[in-house]
Amino acid sequence: MKGTHKQIRKVIILLFWLGIWQAAALLADNPILLAGPFQVLRAFVDNLMRPDFIFIVLHSLAGIGLGFFLALFAGMLLGAAGYRMTWAEELLAPMMAVFKSVPVASFVVLLLIWFGSGRLSFWISFLIVLPNVYVNTLAGLKSTDSRLLEMARVFGMGRGKKFFYIYRPALMPYIGSCLKISLGMSWKSGVAAEIIGLSEASLGERLYMSKIYLDTAGLFAWTVTIVLVSFLFEKAVLSVFRLFAGWHPYPFFGWRECYQGNLFSDVDKKSRWKEAGIQQQERIHTQNSIQMLRIEKSYNGQSVIRDFNLKMERGGRYLLMAPSGAGKTTLLKILTGLEQADRGEIAGMAGRIGMVFQEDRLCEEYDAVCNILLGMEKSRNMLMKSCGSDSMTRKQFQRQLIEYVRAQAVRILPEDCLTKPVGNLSGGMRRRVSLLRAVLSGADILIMDEPFTGLDEENRARSAAYLMEQLQGRTLLATTHREEDVDLLRGKKIYC
Repeated sequence: MKGTHKQIRKVIILLFWLGIWQAAALLADNPILLAGPFQVLRAFVDNLMRPDFIFIVLHSLAGIGLGFFLALFAGMLLGAAGYRMTWAEELLAPMMAVFKSVPVASFVVLLLIWFGSGRLSFWISFLIVLPNVYVNTLAGLKSTDSRLLEMARVFGMGRGKKFFYIYRPALMPYIGSCLKISLGMSWKSGVAAEIIGLSEASLGERLYMSKIYLDTAGLFAWTVTIVLVSFLFEKAVLSVFRLFAGWHPYPFFGWRECYQGNLFSDVDKKSRWKEAGIQQQERIHTQNSIQMLRIEKSYNGQSVIRDFNLKMERGGRYLLMAPSGAGKTTLLKILTGLEQADRGEIAGMAGRIGMVFQEDRLCEEYDAVCNILLGMEKSRNMLMKSCGSDSMTRKQFQRQLIEYVRAQAVRILPEDCLTKPVGNLSGGMRRRVSLLRAVLSGADILIMDEPFTGLDEENRARSAAYLMEQLQGRTLLATTHREEDVDLLRGKKIYC
């Protein structure tokens, strides 16, 4: 009922202004000065009956639309280049500033000299939209949470999944606002270019000819046509954008490769200490242990870690204990390659790593199952367990994989929270999602920074029991400041 009343109010307001328009036309009593709404309607119908009406509309739509979409593609591509390479951003900045500041009329005249009037609306639409798309794309990418990118690196997420699940949510608000502005700008500038350049068989040319012949009703009628076409074009583009922005599929991976058995390597080709930039002073040859030797790290001249040594046997459980600020988190980041040590050596880190970070580092827009699946990018064992047979169809594979993840998740999470965006979950639930993501990643080495933070005693014990069950010979290194966690995990204490 409320919606009906709102629509009625809109109709009443429209009729009111049409009445004002008609009254003004009657007072002017000169159709050249001001044509009334009925005269405009008649001229609009006459235009619709023209044999070349559709061609005129499509001609302008094609020029302006193609310019817009090319600018959208090029702006996003250049924005990505500027984000990835500082020199590219510095190189492009002057050009984008020129495009934003130079008047449309100047571009029109210059393009008329270079290309003539045939594709003028295309080039003007492109030049007007490009800098806006570039600036917003660059700003959106820069707003991406760096902590999520670190998470993606640890879990081995591919570029496609990083873009879709991490970059895309950060980018969409910027692109959305950019589209709303750019769509109107492209049509205004494109039609203006057609008027100035007198592009043959275009909406702008029709407007200009109406002015030449003092056909005010025709001018209004063609203006209405431009507004309607622009409105429909904007609605179509924004509808597609909203569908893309609101599309939240589960991150499935190559099921065929899973059957072939070549999706994942058994051992990572690059060791983590090499990625961390740690200098190899003395090569340690070991297969059954993980070692950190003489690790040192300082920030702004303040020493955080000094001459730290650690040896962990494969399949062991180790609890790193120290007060807050003692460098536990920094040490874990060095071990995973997320931080660069000043000095020291790491050996034996070959294999897949799963991590529970100090913060949960979840993709807020997606549910718990989706976040867990994101961590299974390199989980060959889990995939094979889910697949079972090479006669399985893609849909069967996907369904079975989801069922497996859900069956594991409900062991420490309420079932009704699995389909909710994790941003709507409590801190304790989010922590358990992070724990599940690390455990189900199929990692050989589990590194956990205060894994039971935010959990009450019951859920702490429940989560610890699940973790112990799932370790199955995998190496565990966790930080904690609670003696109770040592008892729950039955691990060896290490002091930092």
